[in-house]
Amino acid sequence: MTAVSTGATPAPAASSAPAPYRVHLRGSPATRPVAMGRRGMVCSGHQLASLAGISVLQRGGDAVDAAIAVAATLNVAEPNMSGAGGDGYLMLYRRAAGRIEVVNATGPAPALATRESYLPQGIPQKGIRSVSVPGLVDGWLEAHARYGRLALAGVLKPAMQLAEGGLPVSDVLAASLAGETAFGTFAPSGPIFWPEGRPPRAGEVIYQRDLARTFRGLAEHGRDYFYRGPVARAIDAVSQAAGGALRYEDLAAYHARWQEPIRTGYRGHTVYESAPNSSGHVLLQELNLVEDFDLAALGWHAPQTIHLMVEAKKLAFADRERYLADPDVVDVPIEGLISKAYAAERRRLIDPDRAAPPDSVAAGNPGAFRRPSGPEDTTCFVVVDGDGNAVCQLQSLQTGFGSALVAPGTGVLLNNRMTYWHLDPAHPDCLAPGKRVRHTMNTVMVFSGGAADGAVDGAAPGELRLVLGTPGADTQVQTNLQMISAVLDFGMTATEAVEAPRWRHLQNPTESSVPHTCTDALNLEARFDPDTVRALAARGHPVQTIGAWDATGSAMMIARDPATGVLHGGADPRRDGHALAW
Repeated sequence: MTAVSTGATPAPAASSAPAPYRVHLRGSPATRPVAMGRRGMVCSGHQLASLAGISVLQRGGDAVDAAIAVAATLNVAEPNMSGAGGDGYLMLYRRAAGRIEVVNATGPAPALATRESYLPQGIPQKGIRSVSVPGLVDGWLEAHARYGRLALAGVLKPAMQLAEGGLPVSDVLAASLAGETAFGTFAPSGPIFWPEGRPPRAGEVIYQRDLARTFRGLAEHGRDYFYRGPVARAIDAVSQAAGGALRYEDLAAYHARWQEPIRTGYRGHTVYESAPNSSGHVLLQELNLVEDFDLAALGWHAPQTIHLMVEAKKLAFADRERYLADPDVVDVPIEGLISKAYAAERRRLIDPDRAAPPDSVAAGNPGAFRRPSGPEDTTCFVVVDGDGNAVCQLQSLQTGFGSALVAPGTGVLLNNRMTYWHLDPAHPDCLAPGKRVRHTMNTVMVFSGGAADGAVDGAAPGELRLVLGTPGADTQVQTNLQMISAVLDFGMTATEAVEAPRWRHLQNPTESSVPHTCTDALNLEARFDPDTVRALAARGHPVQTIGAWDATGSAMMIARDPATGVLHGGADPRRDGHALAW
């Protein structure tokens, strides 16, 4: 492994921790004990969603049944993060077959959404012109049709009951609802989410009866209820009335697709990711770049460890900006991007003692390393059932509450995914009708055993070790890097890895959402030791300290002990995350 200077030696992170922050188990402080079970586990962004998933497992459901129950319940309990009007990815592991598959449920730009039509005023953050084709529901139904054991009505029942019976608003959701001022002007969104003409307070109740009706229609009539029936007609009507680009024909033509995952090796394990148009390759590149450094010897949250990870992130993001778009339209050199040889070349650009200046980080030439053949705000939850099958799922409306516009009579809050497009014709992710936008969502599973270099296939090499992920736009691949390293390099539990202080690097002009620019910064939660913060600033990083628990994201992780089959789960306390075991 590459030897590097260690710089300042930090004191343990717990030394300056707030009173409720305590050590439960092995090393990094955590506020909660790790959840454990053998017959199934669900970690999600809300306790009622985790309970919905566990109840489905207890009724004999598959991990896929539980995942759809969680997904639909989160639509009710966490409406700011995801829902039927959005999109997502589902990574599925089938233990008996030894196979991993991905359902890509991301929708394209509408047929009328031309670059020229958006040039005069740009892409709006809210309203109907920010809406792309919602693909998530078809992804749910594709996965259920292939692997579900229970009837769809039973799987969706917890979500329907919660939507009809009312959701008590948490403090986290109350703050989000207060921040979405569009609910004060958009009808019919306001009566659902601001039922008293104001943001609901924590402890008050909101009802989503139209959404319950939509879920019941799905259970009774299948995908056509959404994509060719009442929901599609309602979306078409509101789009035409408000001057949007989305039409009935866009919905009727849509189908989610099954894909092979991409993978790389790390420390004797294999890490699987979603393929393009997902940003999953960025995590694999980051792991390839840091693997040659002895992070365990440097120390957890030592300034040198963080420095190397941030520098790896910069190089991978520069490549994403240059190469990633819809692989149906753009030739994405994915085999080269995730190859070990390419990582070795790019690693030479990392100065172990100094941060690379922002204007010096450029894309590489992964095309020279590709093989001659080969295929090509958000919520995250993870599920493992008693048979060892697993699901890692991310689903999103894009920013909080998406477009803030509900299709009348459906309860379906529509996304604002159009805000990920570029309008520069020279950019690989430039808007075009029918094209799928570049996504930050990425699903992750880790298995024991090594992988072929830069492999693109779904054959699992060994036993399932980790199922993990997080929402948070461009933060996702950075948080996933930190969590994987916490477990595989430093032996932490799932809870410790999820709750540990996190950093997030902002890199102009690689931000996904319009206007795609930002001020370069390295944000560190205030729980980092002050010596670490000072040492990173001395290396040239533009350090900014944020709140102790203010990092973007709501991370989830299930770790499986191959020797005992025991599942260990952690869910992020930064939001309303909850891990439940059976």
